Amino acid sequence: MKKLVVALAFVAALTAVVLAPLPVDDSTRIVTTATIEQPIAQVYEYVTTPGKWPQWHPSSVAVSGAADHSLALGERATEDFVVAGRRGRAVWTVTGREAPNRWTIEADVDGRQAGTITYSLAREGAGTRFERELTYRSPNLLFGLLNRAYIRAQVEAESAAALRRLKQVLEDGPRAERARAARPRA
Repeated sequence: MKKLVVALAFVAALTAVVLAPLPVDDSTRIVTTATIEQPIAQVYEYVTTPGKWPQWHPSSVAVSGAADHSLALGERATEDFVVAGRRGRAVWTVTGREAPNRWTIEADVDGRQAGTITYSLAREGAGTRFERELTYRSPNLLFGLLNRAYIRAQVEAESAAALRRLKQVLEDGPRAERARAARPRA
């Protein structure tokens, strides 16, 4: 019986250690960029409209709330996501907006601040240089360890895939429209 009590106390102490808030800042920053051959205003309008996210970001499953327009400062949208295999729901709030060059949103997941995304756009030739910066903090030791072992690499891969898809959607959409318009009608 004494061994069982000691074992349970050890498990409880270990659980408390790995789930306790970290006393240091353990932040992750992931930056991805793409050059998109579309005007900056068009790219800005598209990426800052949450309802468009599932069309280009592989982690975005569905978006509700203020999702049908480019969100203004203080507006919110709710996103159902699957990130690194984890399903969840984030409430995104716009905390910065300088159209058409910068847009920042912060996520609340399960009642805690879970991350920040900043889109930075700049004219590049006839197109747009688009940068997406995601920052998030490890809330506890367990997450920090999992982040180093698996989560960060998965989020980096999903972020890179998102920008490839964004570029394709924004560049191929107008091309496909022009090709349809150029076809002879029967």
